[in-house]
Amino acid sequence: MTTEEIMQALQQMGSEQTKKTFLRHGAREPFFGVKVGDMKTIVKSVKKDHNLSLSLYETGNSDAMYLAGLIADEKKISKAELQRWAERASWHMISEYTVAWVAAESPHGWELALEWIDAPQESIASSGWATLSSLCTIRPDSELDTDRLKKLLDRVADSVKQAPNRVRYTMNGFVTACGISVLPLHDYAMKIAEKIGEVYVDMGGTSCQVPLATSYIKNAAEKGKIGHKKKMARC
Repeated sequence: MTTEEIMQALQQMGSEQTKKTFLRHGAREPFFGVKVGDMKTIVKSVKKDHNLSLSLYETGNSDAMYLAGLIADEKKISKAELQRWAERASWHMISEYTVAWVAAESPHGWELALEWIDAPQESIASSGWATLSSLCTIRPDSELDTDRLKKLLDRVADSVKQAPNRVRYTMNGFVTACGISVLPLHDYAMKIAEKIGEVYVDMGGTSCQVPLATSYIKNAAEKGKIGHKKKMARC
């Protein structure tokens, strides 16, 4: 399929109701309002296509940008291309999911995450923390710098309450990811989670709530899922 064909397909899949829902959650025009489940019918046909994913992302259409992440080839995408994706992300569904997932699966994830969390732009910094979370969930503990992750947990404890809105959300997610997916950091992450407590994030008047890190970590422990890893970040 070509970019033009996919854009036409996405337009046909879009609905005003889904568009209204996405707008309430912070989506920005242009986009059609395509449900992720419907979008995956295109993914089954296209599979991974590096050039097509770059072309779709460049449209600036939110639906196309999300789809670009689903078909991106993590082995081919460059650090510069991921940087451009982070800079062009239009809202948190793109910056904290599309960008972070592909970055984490690529060879550039760790390096970019550490650069991004220091960015002055809220969306890029949130991409960085989200990338770190994904890295924790997919990389074996032996491949993670747990000493550095521990220092980053300390950083969250010291700064989360003063951080920008979406950065607070992804910092909280990072603590949760460390507590659930990184076995050597489980106890320490739980201490940090207890220290930061409930993290307030403006969810834009929606019914969405910020996950309480302590509850999520405890729930995973009760289910015997501490140290569990996923095959891939994207879903």
